[in-house]
Amino acid sequence: MSEQQKATPVNPPTATATWFGSWFDSPYYHILYKDRNYNEAQLFMDNLTQYLNLPEKAKVLDLACGKGRHSIYLNQLGYNVLGADLSENSIAQASQHTNAQLQFKVHDMRQPFDEKFDAIFNLFTSFGYFENEQDNLTTLQAIRASLTDTGFAVIDFMNVTKVLQTLVPEETKTVDGIDFNLKRYLKDGYIYKEIHFTDQGQEFHYTEKVKALTLADFETLMEQAGIYLLDLFGDYKLKKFYQNQSDRLIMLFK
Repeated sequence: MSEQQKATPVNPPTATATWFGSWFDSPYYHILYKDRNYNEAQLFMDNLTQYLNLPEKAKVLDLACGKGRHSIYLNQLGYNVLGADLSENSIAQASQHTNAQLQFKVHDMRQPFDEKFDAIFNLFTSFGYFENEQDNLTTLQAIRASLTDTGFAVIDFMNVTKVLQTLVPEETKTVDGIDFNLKRYLKDGYIYKEIHFTDQGQEFHYTEKVKALTLADFETLMEQAGIYLLDLFGDYKLKKFYQNQSDRLIMLFK
């Protein structure tokens, strides 16, 4: 659960950092999660685009794209890709890879786009971290409004049931000489990860936070948003979803 966020440095350089912006924009976010599996991400994109049978040069939106690892690979597969994210720092880094068929922009996922897409991908649990739960429905409505009539959308979310069964309450990860002390717990329907560490004599405390949305929760939200759930997968190889066993909850809808 590395994609959700609420962040407050103990000694912040400014007092104006927002909960949804400061952790993603922090260099420590990218340090802690530097060992993500890029081969697995590419395998997922291969399997997904083949399953959807997207036409050549289809318009694809990578919603909450981070530094653009999925966007860049989707573009290499031949698609016309827009990567969008709320983090200005992430978009600045991703934009180094811009070309005629690959663009990036700062965008709030709660807002629909001025253009429509053949496919919209929201990947790696980049959903459910808003303080106001109504924003989850607003986001789904924005996705619906940004799809073409024949377009598909995919949300790749954690499987909350398995996450809660296997939650590690406390651990320490050392990356680039920094000891990240991690604490995880469920509270008020949200899964939290508190991150404490010290770097160059300064203490930091960030808190990732994501709504513990189950398949039933998504089904309710999708019905309210006028979205039709077409298929479910339980991992990046697109195997069947099993509530107590699958690592992921991957939902295909239109």
